[in-house]
Order: sequence, then C-alpha cells, then structure tokens
Amino acid sequence: MTLMVDIRKLSFINEMAKVGTNGVADNMSKLTGEDAQMEVTKTNFIDVDDIETQLEPGKRVGVRVRLLDPPHGHILILFPEASAKKITAIMLRDVVDDMSNVSGKMARSAVEEMGNMMASGFIDGWADVLGRAIDIAAPQLVYAPAGDIVVRTAGLGGDDLALFFDSDLSVPSYQIEAEIYAFPDLEEFVEMVNGIEVHTA
Repeated sequence: MTLMVDIRKLSFINEMAKVGTNGVADNMSKLTGEDAQMEVTKTNFIDVDDIETQLEPGKRVGVRVRLLDPPHGHILILFPEASAKKITAIMLRDVVDDMSNVSGKMARSAVEEMGNMMASGFIDGWADVLGRAIDIAAPQLVYAPAGDIVVRTAGLGGDDLALFFDSDLSVPSYQIEAEIYAFPDLEEFVEMVNGIEVHTA
C-alpha cells in the first residue's frame, strides 16, 4: 500500500479541512442566527495506537457517519456532554417551553440531527474540493468516553494510520464545543489527493 502524498498536495489536505469546517460553521450559523466560527486546530496522519493520548478526557455524545463513496471511511462529530445539552436546547427551543420535560429520546434525536447536519456540511466541503459527490449512510448515535469512540471508529477501517482533524466550533451565545475526526480509507484518500491538479502561477 502506498501512502506517499505528493508534497505539493499537502496544502489540499489542509484546504479540505478548512472548507469542511466552513460548511459546518455555515450550517450552525443558519440554525442559531449567530456567527458561528470553526477552527481546525490540528491536521495529522496519526498512529491509531497514539490517538487516545491526544484526546481530552470525558464522555462524548455525537454521531458516526459512514461515507458510501470514495474516500469511504467514517466521520465522527463529537460533543462534550455540556455542549450536547445546549444543542438539545437550541434544536428544541421552538417546540418545547420547559426543557426539564424533554425526554432522553428527544434529547438524543436533537443531538443526532445536529451531528448529521454538521457531518453533511463537512462532507459537502470535501466533495467540493475533490470535485465529486459523496453520499453518506444514516448517522449512528455514539455515547462513550472520547478515546473509546475514536479508537473504535479508527479500527473499523483496519488501518494503522488515521487522518485526524481536530476542530473546535464556537457560537457566541451558546459556547458549544465540537470535535470532528475524519477516518477516510487512507489508500483511496491519498490517491484522490495525488490526483488533484496543482495549478502553479
């Protein structure tokens, strides 16, 4: 398996992360009516065995989305529990007057919907950069310690390496934290990146 990336194409990997997170922020801005900002704090090829040491401790709620088209693999959208509660309030504010009456099922559904919306924004950004459509499977709700979720998801691809985007989302009034991790099929991903035309001035 060749995982050599043309050095001139490395900027495209950063561009994919940037465009993807812009899509997420746009979706969040539409939902909240506020200017959401998303920053990519880290982009790495990382050994799956080392991933857990890079993560903040604590449980996460979120969604795992499988890509049905190249570069295949999975996208994870994870929220710390405090942020998940805020998301529930945002998503249900027009439906429920008293948040104390919200059932666990409604709360999970709200987080799942938000996670799916964010994943769609991220994947649409990738599709734009790669110049192709990428369909996704229905999102799967996840709730566990961050390390467990990420390591399990990385293991689904059977690769020793994963492409690791760490991102933070902030919405002024809501202070929502979100993390996005991408685990594409690395061989396909590298082939696609190397296939992008580089135009030099």
